[in-house]
Amino acid sequence: MSTSIHLPYIDKVYHFFSKQVVRHSLFWLILYCLFIFLDYSESGSLLDAVISETVNILLYIAVVYFNLNYLIPKYLTQKTFATYCILLIFVCLALTPIKTLIFYFLYTDNPRSQEYLIFNMGYIFLFIFMIAGFSTIIQVMTDWLRHRQEKKELETQTMQSELNFLKSQINPHFLFNTLNSLYALTLKKSEKAPEIVIQLSEIMRYMLYECNERQVPLRKEVNYMKNYIELEKLRQGNDVDLKFKLSGLVGEQMIAPLMFIPFIENSFKHGLSNQINQGYVHIQLHVEKGEIKLKIQNSKAPTHPVQEHKRSGGIGLVNVRRRLDLIYPGKYELDIKDEPNRYIVELSIDLE
Repeated sequence: MSTSIHLPYIDKVYHFFSKQVVRHSLFWLILYCLFIFLDYSESGSLLDAVISETVNILLYIAVVYFNLNYLIPKYLTQKTFATYCILLIFVCLALTPIKTLIFYFLYTDNPRSQEYLIFNMGYIFLFIFMIAGFSTIIQVMTDWLRHRQEKKELETQTMQSELNFLKSQINPHFLFNTLNSLYALTLKKSEKAPEIVIQLSEIMRYMLYECNERQVPLRKEVNYMKNYIELEKLRQGNDVDLKFKLSGLVGEQMIAPLMFIPFIENSFKHGLSNQINQGYVHIQLHVEKGEIKLKIQNSKAPTHPVQEHKRSGGIGLVNVRRRLDLIYPGKYELDIKDEPNRYIVELSIDLE
């Protein structure tokens, strides 16, 4: 109850201090108070310290914001860097006698201080230049960090958009193949059709409601694979050589969704085609603590074109390669062997 009451006030305070004018004002106020404290500690007169540091802070504010709002935007580039430095030095040189003259009149009752000002104008210039230079460094660092953050956000948005696009291509690719099989069975009035509908509904529920996240628990992805394989068993019949072996502990490890299904789909398409008398598909999935390994072996028709397999009969395998590059750069190994009578796919992903 109390948290819900105080949160709006915290948000208002955060919003207030997030404004640039508030942050800058607070910075100058703290610096002003610090200068007064140091001056008062040395001179012993609070009034003199306030007057002196008021002049100082106003001059520093003038040079800093002239630098930030005019010199840096207009001249601080690679082509005009020398011009920027010359102008900054000129501004500091112009403010030096102005500051000296103001303090000279403030110290009318103290000739020694007036004499000290005249002979130390070089130090006055140097301090003004240091203040201006420090503001330049802060501005350059701020711009660099902002540009880096904007670039990172743009890359993240681009990658996420590309992943969503690739994933949206994979789903219809699988769905159309399954619906074609279901349509063929309904024409034959097969008793397997209702079972396929149930399996398909489970698969679609996962695709529609679970795959919207960038990562899903591994157990859900494995369950999706099992449903797909069971669907293929129903579609192909019990006489086919279809094996699925799962080893290791499958738990709450996180993985990108729909990462394995293009390889499995491809193995069924080419391993159990009508051109092969004794086709087979053997799938092994081994799960370790921080790594998952998938190995698929499937038969291949002797006359089957090599290039067609590499295209995976469509866009599925091409997209999953791209997703692996985006999500697991440097953390996966994919080896596809094209032998005379079989294909072997070995994929290992470092989940950590």
